[in-house]
Amino acid sequence: MIEAGVDLLEVQKILGHHSILTTARYTHLTDTTNIQADALINALMDGFAMEWQGVK
Repeated sequence: MIEAGVDLLEVQKILGHHSILTTARYTHLTDTTNIQADALINALMDGFAMEWQGVK
């Protein structure tokens, strides 16, 4: 599984939250969204031909 990091403070600024706790409340993934994100990433990665020398 691939995990991507997002700067929570940047998300807080974008959303205009005064408290980081408010931002954190809305940034979790449900099991359904996690499965959908995993499937999307796998579908995108299937389009790449991987070789020992790198991506072709």
